[in-house]
Amino acid sequence: MRDLKEVKVALAGNPNSGKSSLFNALTGSHQKVGNFSGVTIEKYEGYVDYGGYRIRVVDLPGTYSLTAYSPEELVTRNYLIEDVPDIVIDVVEGPNLERNLLLTTQLMEMEVELLVALNMFDEVEAQGIDIDVKQLQRLLGCHIVPTSAKKKQGLDSLLDHVIRIYEGNIEIRKNKLAFRPEVDSAIEEITQLLAHEPELGKYNLRWLAIKLLENDKEVYNLVRQYPVWVKIERALQHAIQETEAVYKSDPEISITEDRYAFIRGAMQECVKQRREKKQSLTDYIDLVVLNRVLGLPIFLLVVWVIFHMTFTLGTPIMDWLDALFGMLAESVSPLLPNDTLRSVLVDGVIAGVGGVLIFLPNIILLFIGLSFLEASGYMARAAFVVDKVMHRFGLHGKSFIPMITGFGCSIPAIMATRTLKSRSDRLATIMIIPFMSCGAKLPVYVLLAGAFFRPAVAANVMFGIYMLGIIIGLFSALIMKKTILKSESEPFVMELPPYRWPSLRSVLVQAKTKAMMYLKKAGTIILFAVLLIWTFSNYPKNPELDAGLERQIAEIEQTIIDEEQKERAIIEAENKVNASQLEYSIAGRAGKLLEPVIRPLGFDWRIGVALVTGLAAKEVVVSTMGTIYSLGEADETSPELKTILKNDPGFDEATALSLMVFVLLYIPCVAAVSVMRKEIGEWKAVAIYGAYALTVAWIFSFITYRLAHLLL
Repeated sequence: MRDLKEVKVALAGNPNSGKSSLFNALTGSHQKVGNFSGVTIEKYEGYVDYGGYRIRVVDLPGTYSLTAYSPEELVTRNYLIEDVPDIVIDVVEGPNLERNLLLTTQLMEMEVELLVALNMFDEVEAQGIDIDVKQLQRLLGCHIVPTSAKKKQGLDSLLDHVIRIYEGNIEIRKNKLAFRPEVDSAIEEITQLLAHEPELGKYNLRWLAIKLLENDKEVYNLVRQYPVWVKIERALQHAIQETEAVYKSDPEISITEDRYAFIRGAMQECVKQRREKKQSLTDYIDLVVLNRVLGLPIFLLVVWVIFHMTFTLGTPIMDWLDALFGMLAESVSPLLPNDTLRSVLVDGVIAGVGGVLIFLPNIILLFIGLSFLEASGYMARAAFVVDKVMHRFGLHGKSFIPMITGFGCSIPAIMATRTLKSRSDRLATIMIIPFMSCGAKLPVYVLLAGAFFRPAVAANVMFGIYMLGIIIGLFSALIMKKTILKSESEPFVMELPPYRWPSLRSVLVQAKTKAMMYLKKAGTIILFAVLLIWTFSNYPKNPELDAGLERQIAEIEQTIIDEEQKERAIIEAENKVNASQLEYSIAGRAGKLLEPVIRPLGFDWRIGVALVTGLAAKEVVVSTMGTIYSLGEADETSPELKTILKNDPGFDEATALSLMVFVLLYIPCVAAVSVMRKEIGEWKAVAIYGAYALTVAWIFSFITYRLAHLLL
């Protein structure tokens, strides 16, 4: 089969315009996901073979304009300028045409090969809206194709137009967008000046002139490095003086007003409402979900449902996967006579891979829930309902759902911050999610609270720990947004799209994509980190301990006749040797090295070892304590471990409370850290978070330990 000629198409459009649904409908299963160059924003690509061509489609981030306020706007704009797609399909939402046309006018100014997909046309007809498509085409200077991504209508016509435009079989007419004379004159003058710089020839010079008049920082930084900037700066000053003298406004405001004047004129000329608009289902639902009294309880109920679905439905599957990897370890273990090789494969590789895969059910279920809320239109209402409260701490309303999800597991919670459009909001939310007490920390709380407090008090202690995490998280966000993330604050845009029943296929595709990204991005780092911690916990080996164990076992074999007593004695001997080996290992030495730092918190080197191994997973803190105290396998329900801790003279109620607070606040598991790195896109920010988390953990553990000694 001969190679098909490729046509590169970019899909642009507002959020909630059905752009991603159209992308899925066009490309089907022929999709891949990556990242745009230099940023963590996802790049969705796919292709469709049609009419003898391979049409490669790039789904650009949803954006309301190309003003480069947000990372999404900048990514979309840079892709159109630098990658220069053959055709840009502007996906506009038919029922909300007026709002969508702002982006269309900016694409017109870029003079790209533009094709408009008038999406959700089935809803346009159902609402009794008449759109004069031909007249709108004349005004926009491009062809318009009515489509419905949900019902897969108009897709062939859209692809036909793509090919006809690519082959030059569609006449492109000049659009009717015009600016006031003073602004237009300034645009022409600056365009002619820019033409004197050959290196700027790869850009659309008229578009550069418009952006300079709009005071666009990115374009300013680009142009001011050339000698012609001196003349351009004078032209800009002249344009500002002229527009202010005539219109009492600068060129930026004048350009914006002219765009909206064009949009209003196009709407009056091309759009008619056949019948009087009645209260829609969206209006009736919003009367309830946006109600001052009912809005917040309904939102909390929705969050509870998502949370419950994610962790209640996901837990049995996680347990099944955990058991499966346990069975695999038990099956592989007897086949490997070499102790070191067996430990590497069973405790390192299988445990590491299992640690990656058991989170998958939660991630898939969470993103099914979040995708459903986003596509249905409720997510915008949720952000609106809680935004006022969250705004006091410098956070977006949408930050609440990832924070709540963090009580189950930090990994899907960190990934859920992708629903936040602002990078500063995303960073702040990611950095406080680990302060929400995830399920892996619960065994530590259960063990310590159960050992040192009676049941009624233990419940209050655990509730206090959870509340402390929330309070520290919120105030940490406030500090970050007023200091290191202050410069990144962006304009807040709130939109309440109509309610729609999401496409099941689209929801499942998004969940699948996120799951595959997690496996691809996080898996390798997590596996490496788990193997590293395993190495630290097992090496260097102390040969004297192994030789001593062999002598003990030989002595037990000779002196004890009863098989049950013999087996128990051998296990006790092995547990003591394992405890000594852990103390001798790098992790044990790290614990002793940390002891002077953590001693003011009531911790000795043994707790230091548990905290080091707890970086693999927080529940490992409990099993490590079992090893240290020569119990072998132990969990939070182990009565022997509780008794040993309670009778340990160096371990009291104050130490238990201090340790719970430290486990709550210090660095999360390597899986969460690796996902954090992938979502943020740089180690520097992760290092800053790590330093901050350790500092906060130490300070609050110290305060807890001292107060507990005074009060208990």
